[in-house]
Amino acid sequence: MEVIRDIAAFPRLSYPVVTSGTFDGVHIGHQKILRRVIKRAKQNKGQSVVITFWPHPRLVLFPEDNKLKLLSTIEERIEALRSFGIDYLLIIPFTKEFSRTSSRSFITDILVKAINTKLLVIGYDHRFGKNREGSFEHLKARSQQYGFEVEEIPRQDIDDVGVSSTKIRKALEIGDVETAHNYLGRYYSLTSLVEEGDKIGRTIGFPTANLALPAPHKLIPANGVYAVWVKIGGERFPGMMNIGSRPTVEGKELRLEVHILNFDRDIYGQQITVEFVQQLRREQKFNGLDALKAQLVTDRDQAVHILEG
Repeated sequence: MEVIRDIAAFPRLSYPVVTSGTFDGVHIGHQKILRRVIKRAKQNKGQSVVITFWPHPRLVLFPEDNKLKLLSTIEERIEALRSFGIDYLLIIPFTKEFSRTSSRSFITDILVKAINTKLLVIGYDHRFGKNREGSFEHLKARSQQYGFEVEEIPRQDIDDVGVSSTKIRKALEIGDVETAHNYLGRYYSLTSLVEEGDKIGRTIGFPTANLALPAPHKLIPANGVYAVWVKIGGERFPGMMNIGSRPTVEGKELRLEVHILNFDRDIYGQQITVEFVQQLRREQKFNGLDALKAQLVTDRDQAVHILEG
């Protein structure tokens, strides 16, 4: 997949089949649209093109809204689209100035002039342009004038999937990573750098990789202990992860700590990805490190059982 961040650098393609949207999480609802784009591109010996925006429009238009949490950073979104098989990804910087772009300008300047769109695929009730004034009906009525076909994914098809980014966020906020997995079609994940910790886990036989907190608006699942897969480079390891403030040792700040099973390497400064499989328990305070260690043994056995299954 070719990633393009400058509209002026978009190549001239023979038959671009295009869709656009924020695609936060690239969940199975989004995937229905993407599959259609790829299929129609192959049918016409053309190229599949996704237009997305970064930062997320709500971060720009409502900067005071600190409650917004995203399912994916732009890097994670890129990798999800790449793995899905999209040919070209155009990332448009979303600014307040861009938010004032009329639907007509979006069509003529971006879809027609910059991309040479031949077929536009959109989800039902998709809106675009200033104040979300652009619609499928507008595009359909003027498709001949614009020089490209328009195809809408029917409402019934999207409703049958029964998924939205909001549903996934709500599931993750209560630690229900299994529901998130079902809606995403893959494990929910976060990627971060391993940094120095206080090494308390090492003293009780459970050394952990301490992860730097991700970007402020990246959604972190609810506090608790999880069975996880850990990806380091091209390798994948079983593990368990604790998210929380570590009340047993009087911790105050949020920490992300992952214990990688049967692993003994120095990975400080490396980037790793954690995939959430199942929550083992909520965060709790134990009566000292010995009690904590005993629970961690139980957690480890449960994690092994889940991941082997």
